[in-house]
Amino acid sequence: MSGVTIIEKVGRPITAKYLQNAATFYLERYPATAEGLRRVLQRRVRKAEMLDAPVMENVGRAIAEIVARFVDAGVIDDKAFAQTKARALHRRGTSTKLTKQKLRMAGIDGETLDKAMAALDQELDTDPRQREWKAAVALARRRRIGPFRLQKDRKDKRDRDLAAMARGGFDYELARKVIDATSVDALDEA
Repeated sequence: MSGVTIIEKVGRPITAKYLQNAATFYLERYPATAEGLRRVLQRRVRKAEMLDAPVMENVGRAIAEIVARFVDAGVIDDKAFAQTKARALHRRGTSTKLTKQKLRMAGIDGETLDKAMAALDQELDTDPRQREWKAAVALARRRRIGPFRLQKDRKDKRDRDLAAMARGGFDYELARKVIDATSVDALDEA
């Protein structure tokens, strides 16, 4: 034998203290929703189970209590999370459709989601249609497509640019208006 030692990975026991520490550690680094934190803690439990580590009884109830404590303390605020995330996604040029999808995946319920989008409209002093236009222009600017592309490349890259807008969640008519705009200045006039 060549003296190779095989190290077997052993999972840490899942206790209420371990889950509390894991939740604190996670929330110190990442903003989260109540549902998002619950998923993180459940993943820890599943990983421990796969490694045959001991798991406390009533782990589901312990996770629910930990999440509730963070919500009650104000550390987790789904409404604030939704508004902040919607604002950030809008600035990046994310469509309303994709923004809603990402917020739902983060664990935001429908009512909170609708309120966040309404708050974004109020903050931007706009309506949903104008907000969608601004997001489409922001995506074109960020990706340097359509009127933000060199004039000599625009015709050859038009289909590619439209596809990028479609992947961004924008409907064809809106994408076409942005991509086919004669200049960057024409986007401001629309």
